[in-house]
Amino acid sequence: MDARILVVDDEKDLVDLLTYNLSRAGFRTDVAWTGTSALDRLRESPPDLVLLDVMLPDVPGTEVCRRLKADRATADIPVVMLTAKSEEIDRVVGLELGADDYVTKPFSVRELILRIQRLLATSRRAKGAGAMSGVRAAAGVKVDADRHRVEIDGAEVELTALEFKLLYTLLDRAGRVQTRETLLTDVWGMESDVETRTVDAHVKRLRSKLGSAAERVETVRGVGYRFRDE
Repeated sequence: MDARILVVDDEKDLVDLLTYNLSRAGFRTDVAWTGTSALDRLRESPPDLVLLDVMLPDVPGTEVCRRLKADRATADIPVVMLTAKSEEIDRVVGLELGADDYVTKPFSVRELILRIQRLLATSRRAKGAGAMSGVRAAAGVKVDADRHRVEIDGAEVELTALEFKLLYTLLDRAGRVQTRETLLTDVWGMESDVETRTVDAHVKRLRSKLGSAAERVETVRGVGYRFRDE
């Protein structure tokens, strides 16, 4: 695989467990024990994926995630949040800040590695445009897959790789309802039994960047989402 993963956690036993199992799965690993050192590592040598604990001794993991996703140089790096908190609000906050997935401690290492593999595969497809090609346009929204460019009423908008693929998919299927399960499979490359809150959080982030076109991404209650092209 040759992918490099940055593990950000201050629990030595957990870090040892993660680095051992990730190495056995074919990944290279780096470790940051604090949020500050993680941000330094991200600037110096961006990894392929970040495993990020929420509870860090200095900068909270949610703040690290927010800064990572706000920086154009690191915005497309997949982030998996690790948290001992089981309350839904904590998971939602992480996803709304741009995290691509979350795992609640204690967790299955095997499941974590499967999630990492899926996220990395999705990230590679998104960066390479995968099955996306050509231009999709409707209602003032234009997505150029070949140039990886999005315009709203002629003005360019910056999206992460996942946000780009989500918008492309909705626009490519404009007028048709896409269930959360379908989006998880086609955009994230995940099995449909994964927590669908991931889709809701990313749709919310996407809408926040679409300006006047945000209302075009409609919620179909109890089903999923649709890009309204009329």
